[in-house]
Amino acid sequence: MTKVCTIAWVHGTVQGVGFRYSTQREALQLGLTGYARNLDDGSVEVVACGEADKIEQLTAWLKAGGPRSARVEKVFTEPHQPEREYDTFGIRY
Repeated sequence: MTKVCTIAWVHGTVQGVGFRYSTQREALQLGLTGYARNLDDGSVEVVACGEADKIEQLTAWLKAGGPRSARVEKVFTEPHQPEREYDTFGIRY
């Protein structure tokens, strides 16, 4: 299988509700690498690398609202070429 990467920006009530940790757990269960981090505008940036169908599953999970405490309003995604490979799926600060 070909490895691909996607970057997503998740907007809504997604900071201070465990969104990055839930995204990390979901991504690791899917076997993805990358990271989730809060942005200054209140959104969360998610970079995910792995099999295309697994990235689609994570993207669908993000669009469905992520963890119960979050309120996702919109998700933008695009293909991404990371500067380096990721060993795991981490949380950035």
